[in-house]
Amino acid sequence: MNGRNRIDVQPGQTVDIVLKADQRTGKLTRGIVKDLLTKSATHPHGIKVRLTDGQVGRVQVIHHSEK
Repeated sequence: MNGRNRIDVQPGQTVDIVLKADQRTGKLTRGIVKDLLTKSATHPHGIKVRLTDGQVGRVQVIHHSEK
């Protein structure tokens, strides 16, 4: 999943985000979603989230845990 649909992103999920400072390089940061900041149902650059460590960025990859 690419993180462009708000319905696909849930608090507690592990995701890779691109931080504002890393947009040019595309460097990804992995973390756990704390809050969803984008209010619209979709966003072409990824849903903006806040991670549990406080970092804010747009979701690029959603990781599904093995159950």
